[in-house]
Amino acid sequence: HKSLKKILDSGRNLGRCDGVHLNGKVAKGDGKDEPLFTMEAGKTYKYRICNVGLKTAINVRFQNHQMKLVEMEGSHTMQNEYKSLDVHVGQCFAVLVKADQDPEDYYVVASTRFTRRQVTATGIIRCKKGKGPASSELPPPPVGWAWSLNQFRTFRWNLTASAARPNPQGSYKYGAINITRTIKLANTAGEVDGKLRYALNGVSHDNEFKTPLKLAEYFNIAKKEFEYDTIPDNPPEKTETIQVKPIVLNITHRHFVEIIFENHETAIQSYHLSGYSFFAVAIETGTWSPEKRKNYNLLDAVSRHTIQVFPKSWAAILLTFDNCGMWNIRSEVWDRFYLGQQLYVSVLSPNLSTKDEYNIPEDAQLCGDVIGLPKPKPYT
Repeated sequence: HKSLKKILDSGRNLGRCDGVHLNGKVAKGDGKDEPLFTMEAGKTYKYRICNVGLKTAINVRFQNHQMKLVEMEGSHTMQNEYKSLDVHVGQCFAVLVKADQDPEDYYVVASTRFTRRQVTATGIIRCKKGKGPASSELPPPPVGWAWSLNQFRTFRWNLTASAARPNPQGSYKYGAINITRTIKLANTAGEVDGKLRYALNGVSHDNEFKTPLKLAEYFNIAKKEFEYDTIPDNPPEKTETIQVKPIVLNITHRHFVEIIFENHETAIQSYHLSGYSFFAVAIETGTWSPEKRKNYNLLDAVSRHTIQVFPKSWAAILLTFDNCGMWNIRSEVWDRFYLGQQLYVSVLSPNLSTKDEYNIPEDAQLCGDVIGLPKPKPYT
């Protein structure tokens, strides 16, 4: 991590993907590979697939087997079957795979997507009492990002599955809630003092602050560290220069907010929101405008916490900000995150109530400008 940090601090990005691993391993295919997992003929197995890479989307497929998608980032999905799945940075899926083929070894294959040079890794899935090694003929990956966009449109929330629902509690009818604020975030890249920075709406988040943002807010000295709403809700038409400063949006408690991620670049993006799940209602090409809402899925969009944005495209999410605190919206592409493509949303308890947010723990470590300050009046 020190070497990677040194690269980024010098004002460069991390470059192209060097390799892909499956649970830290890559099968050599020489017949001596230890299996990642062993299956028994006729049984069904659940595999949880997570892309925990730094910056590259991957496609995952099981040789000669179908995958039945059953869960996505905590939400039950309609159980469609897939030959392969694109898993973007930070995303997790759960699939069911039935051992219904001839008992022998099979490859699980993971390969990079949207890269000039495709990098592929394989792992062995072994069948008990298997008769032979895996075939060297690997299932081919899909081509192009339009395929991935179409796959996104097949993901649907399973409204018949019993599980806790996102707020409003127990509600499936998120499409009937009035939107109280629309925030459009456009990502850009540029140089500041000769070094690479990434920005949202023309501002690159500065993470070098003396006092952590939440502590400064809790102790009522936020003005010393940052200003609220330093970026507009709509990106400027032209961004000639990038500013570097903390980005904190002030969000009203329990407001139902629409966030549009707009990608004018040629690289695919992936975003995560901490502390919340949101309804991923649309991804489309081009630029967003209010009339595009007619294309939203307002019935059974999956409730999740990451979403990809394809090149020259936009993505829309809807959520109720009912979880008080200071929460991070960030690029999951880690050189972009480190170099400023992130922000925080502050959701304050209007009644200073412990029903909304706990008081600071008595043993919390203090730092920066809050050292020596009297603790604020506790929430009740």
